[in-house]
This record gives sequence, structure tokens and C-alpha cells, in this order.
Amino acid sequence: MTEQQSGTFPRRDAEGRIQTLGDLLGVTLAGVVIGLLVLVLFDAAFASFGAGDFGQANGWLAVILPAWLFWEDFRAWEFGAPRVVAALVAVAVAVVSGLALAGVTTGLPPLLSGTLGAATFTVVYAAIWFPGVRWLTSRTG
Repeated sequence: MTEQQSGTFPRRDAEGRIQTLGDLLGVTLAGVVIGLLVLVLFDAAFASFGAGDFGQANGWLAVILPAWLFWEDFRAWEFGAPRVVAALVAVAVAVVSGLALAGVTTGLPPLLSGTLGAATFTVVYAAIWFPGVRWLTSRTG
């Protein structure tokens, strides 16, 4: 695999696939943090206008940027069963893991418990998707 452009982050190969799990985790977790910051700003603004209490926004919205990157990496893989199977398994396990953690933290405000669920989803999805799609592709091709 050759790099598409030197100096870009995350590093991608010629097909546009992210090259390392560290890059995938780094960018997606940064996306969760950015999503959380945007949610805090919106939630604070709405709370200041009297449209609810601060902390009541759905923290799961912090997963939007990581999901976008996951979709782009999914599209970069060649069409076929390996990418679909890896994505379906990763989504199923990640959603259950994120919901389980969010359920355990129900005593926290929705902004915080949802963000913890979104972060868990992000880490679990990346940890299953990245090696999974490569392993399945190597076994079928």
C-alpha cells in the first residue's frame, strides 16, 4: 500500500482507506470531542434562552463526525461481502456496547451519558472494523 498524500492525517493508501488503527481512533475520538463541544455550546445557548435545562441534550449526537469517517472508510473498500460483514458486525457490537454503557450511566445528565455511549461506540466500532475488514478481505481474495 502506498500513501495517497504525504503529510495528511489520517494517513490513507492509494484507494483512500485509512492505513492504521491509531489514525482511525485518533481522528474519530477527536470527532467525538468536537461533537461534544458543539453540543455543549448549543445546549448552553438553549438553556440561556429558557428552552430547557443545561445537560439535557442527547449526547449521542457526538457520534456524527466519527460515523461520517467510518462511512468514508467503508466506501473506500472494494465492493463485496467482506466490507459489509465487517461493518454489520462492528455496528451491532458497537451499538450494544454504547447502549449498555449509556444505560449504566442513566444517573448522569443525558449529555454526558450519551457522549459516553457515543465514545464507546466509536472505540468498539473502530476496534472491530479495522482488523475485521482486513482479515476478511485477505481470506476471500
